[in-house]
Amino acid sequence: MTTRRTILAGGFAAMLPIPALAAEPASVERFPLWPGTPPGAPTGGVADQWVERSATGGADDIAWPHVGVPMLTVVRPARPNGAAVLICPGGGYARVAVGRTGGSIARDFASRGITAFEMLYRLPHDDWAAGPDVALQDAQRAMRLIRAGAGSRWTVDPTRVAATGFSAGGHVAARLASRAALSVYQPVDAADRLSARPDVAGLFFPVITMGDAGVHAQSRRELLGSHAADPAWQRRYSAELDLPADMPPTYVACNGDDPVVPMANSILMYQALHAAKVPASLVVYERGGHGPPAPHRDGSPVPWIDQFTAWAGDHGWPAALPPAASPKA
Repeated sequence: MTTRRTILAGGFAAMLPIPALAAEPASVERFPLWPGTPPGAPTGGVADQWVERSATGGADDIAWPHVGVPMLTVVRPARPNGAAVLICPGGGYARVAVGRTGGSIARDFASRGITAFEMLYRLPHDDWAAGPDVALQDAQRAMRLIRAGAGSRWTVDPTRVAATGFSAGGHVAARLASRAALSVYQPVDAADRLSARPDVAGLFFPVITMGDAGVHAQSRRELLGSHAADPAWQRRYSAELDLPADMPPTYVACNGDDPVVPMANSILMYQALHAAKVPASLVVYERGGHGPPAPHRDGSPVPWIDQFTAWAGDHGWPAALPPAASPKA
């Protein structure tokens, strides 16, 4: 059963507390992912629907239980450094917890010079033809659009595009990283000739497995529907299985006391990455529940985004790697 608690926790990434920002973004832009109707629309289409996430939240503290027009919200930094990041919010595949004006995480990335793209993606319960692959369609399309506009529409280097995901959005990002080459829709324009593979992935308190050990039951039920108990479907949509040789470097982080998505998801993902010899790191914080790590006892915040960007820097994101030093004679 979907409860208010699981809905709020599943989409918590949209409202994570972050330190005071160093700089306001230069601009925020919002546009649809697809020209016209997205692929595989059901008869009668899907009408966008949003709900308030909290009676005391701000005007943009909303979630979308039905998405007919998937969107990207671009938060442009005042001083772009060429890096970009796709942000996949959570919501347990029951809804997508994202506003229209750029959330705190997008603005934190923008304060660092990183152009941030928040994604409102479609949901399988709306009977799209792609079923459980409908969010992957949107994620692939988003990555291709980011690269299509690199250097012209926005100040982005197409070789420095990361993907991040939170809660069920972590499953979207993990499948994007591992299934970037999977053909899940017919090309619609020139952008679809570009790669959908992220250069680095960051998965935060992610939903990963569809198997019984560690599963987030709501995400499995919403994603797989009537096939939720089918072992073949569970395997197909478990993000830790069958990782490709070109899986991007991947950072995984969670809290040991998460009451919503079991820590086992993050451990399974790291073990699979390690076994596949993919550059990876796993961070398990002691406290924080289903969200960012809790502050230290003295009240100081844990710099979890700093830790991710520092690790990703070893793999060429957000800054380009320096040229290798020539060997001494």
